[in-house]
Amino acid sequence: MLYESADQIIMNPLAKALAQFWKSSIGKKIVVGVTGAMLVLFLLGHLAGNLLIFQGREDLNEYAEFLHEMLHGWGVWIARIGLLAAFVLHIVATVALTRQNRAARENRYEFEETNVASKSSRIMIWSGLTVLAFVVFHILHFTVRIDPLLAGMVDPVKPERHDVYGMMHAGFRGFNNLWVVLFYVVGITLLCSHLSHGIASIFQTLGMRSEETRSTTHKLGLGISVLLWVGFLSIPVSIAVGLKVDETDPSSLSDLPPIEVDIEREVIQENALPPDQLTPPNVPEPAPLPPNN
Repeated sequence: MLYESADQIIMNPLAKALAQFWKSSIGKKIVVGVTGAMLVLFLLGHLAGNLLIFQGREDLNEYAEFLHEMLHGWGVWIARIGLLAAFVLHIVATVALTRQNRAARENRYEFEETNVASKSSRIMIWSGLTVLAFVVFHILHFTVRIDPLLAGMVDPVKPERHDVYGMMHAGFRGFNNLWVVLFYVVGITLLCSHLSHGIASIFQTLGMRSEETRSTTHKLGLGISVLLWVGFLSIPVSIAVGLKVDETDPSSLSDLPPIEVDIEREVIQENALPPDQLTPPNVPEPAPLPPNN
């Protein structure tokens, strides 16, 4: 063609700049760092919301309802698409970096720090792939809800909304779900192990780590990883061992207030007749007293 449109003239330099950015190792590291920071922030927010299970059904289900109704239902989908894009970019950029580093291994200087980073990167690749399998399972388990029992649960107080509180109890409670709890323990442990290395790498990639702050960023990454590990595992473990009471479990109703008794009393009072419409029972008249002689 002899001429190009204005959009092509503008987009061609932009596309070339993005392509060059992606081809460079620094560009891929920035993508890994930014998307990693986004995922860590999501995990902290996700944990804060999930911990509402310890406050009861109403608080957790109300929080879940708010998320699904935010921006008229578009909010949750915008968040999901953004997280999915960050997750995919994080994986693709990490794998591309590993291949690029492996291809250029002969040209690298063999400093001790480089060797340590290479070992950590290889560990993070395999732990990251395991975490990927765990994330897929978690989405199928509690987001897509391929189990009809979990998908059909409704809030007993507001039947128009999903019972997230009961779903989490049903997903982890009982001997049949013991393998689910164990898989969550393994998945969360690998995830937090991945984060303990990854958070410090985020600071390094974004130029926020120096020799003076190396120890601080390492402790920060370890602290966030331990916080996420304890917080996320506290939910399935407490449900599995029976520390968290589920009001839908009949065996736990003995410790709850007598709701059914109060309801029955209210029904009796509503159906009771007013005093002026009550008829006295058929009581036989007393026998006459014998005359006095």
